[in-house]
Amino acid sequence: MAPLETVYAPYVVLIAVFWAWLLVMAARLVGMGHSVVDRKLKLYLPPRVSNLLSIFIVIVIVFTVTNRLVIRQLLNAANQAFLEIDQRVDDGMDPPADVLASGSAASLIDWDTIGRQGKNFILSGPSAGEIQGFLGRPAKQPIRVYVGLGAFDTPDERAQLALDELIRAGGFDRSILVVANPTGTGWLQPEAVDTLEYLHAGDTAIVSMQYSYLPSWMTILVDTEGSRISARALFSKVYQYWRGIPEEDRPDLYLHGLSLGAFGSEVCADLFTLFEDPIQGGVWSGPPFPSSHWRQITRDRNPGSPAWLPTFRDGRMVRFTARENALPRKGESWGAMRYVYIQHASDPMTFFSPELLYEKPAWLQGVRGPDVSPYLTWYPVITCLQIAFDLPLATSVPPGFGHNIAAPSYIDAWYDVTQPSDWNSVDLEVLKEHFAE
Repeated sequence: MAPLETVYAPYVVLIAVFWAWLLVMAARLVGMGHSVVDRKLKLYLPPRVSNLLSIFIVIVIVFTVTNRLVIRQLLNAANQAFLEIDQRVDDGMDPPADVLASGSAASLIDWDTIGRQGKNFILSGPSAGEIQGFLGRPAKQPIRVYVGLGAFDTPDERAQLALDELIRAGGFDRSILVVANPTGTGWLQPEAVDTLEYLHAGDTAIVSMQYSYLPSWMTILVDTEGSRISARALFSKVYQYWRGIPEEDRPDLYLHGLSLGAFGSEVCADLFTLFEDPIQGGVWSGPPFPSSHWRQITRDRNPGSPAWLPTFRDGRMVRFTARENALPRKGESWGAMRYVYIQHASDPMTFFSPELLYEKPAWLQGVRGPDVSPYLTWYPVITCLQIAFDLPLATSVPPGFGHNIAAPSYIDAWYDVTQPSDWNSVDLEVLKEHFAE
């Protein structure tokens, strides 16, 4: 990134003084509240009891007032603002003419119920002609199914609509079927889905549905379960129909999710389901720090492997990669089910944790990631605040850093996981250059 011309010292000082004054006034107000309550209680209780009880009462009052009058109102305002953004229609966002597309005249999904991010997903994908022109061989029109929050009130109803639309569009007749869980705003990264469609000459179907209007970094602080509930509902409907198709006639089934989408997607299929009739794998990118499977695998990584790029057991089922492709490993072969996590060491969404308040993280010990500043030093409380304030800005960095996953990483991941035919290393480099342009 370009070096800063200045650190804007005068502005920093003014902002710091204002917030320091505000915090001091708030602390004094709390102290005054404690004194008032303590004086009242001392009329009826011993001093020590009144002092402890008054502290407890003040804490409850402060928490209640902050939660109901401040945090809740801010969240309601944010939700309303992002709802309006989601309903905004840009020029050219007319219902698609292709009968296979969601929201078309033949679709089961009403175009007006699809949010802005869903409409972008449906309209912006590559056409069969574009894929064929690049590959120089016949290609199919990729199938994209998307159900917005406006379609139905419950995740189960939206999931059933997504399944019905997927069946109508012929998604189960394709070679590759991906159940994709979007980010908090309902966004699916073009680099993640477009690359898959090029790798398989459009012989793909991607189904997704919205569960929130708020950005992932905000949703993950207030409503993480929404992603998981939505992902489970959609996968369950698709999986039950998929496993009823004869094995030789059904598509390979994969999971995908970015950010909060990965958080929900990684737990949407329980182990008993996978043992009963296994799917083929998945690609998850930018897993956020509360992700339970990601956290457990990272904790149980092979000794000597770094927390920011761990290796897990023999690498047959789960592998990690970053800006530089780390998937090919000498002497290690993939198994039948393949999962890839794409993550950057400089991603605050992945490597933030409350433990940063009092504990030096593993990703700052030993050899650190190549994209992590050598000047970043852990200090109690301070580093936690630094990484926390990076969360809203995690995507405002160049591709390949922070929470901004680049197309080459997706190409490497999808290639290893889905094993498309008629591709070699030279072809993959040409495809990467195509997306770079």
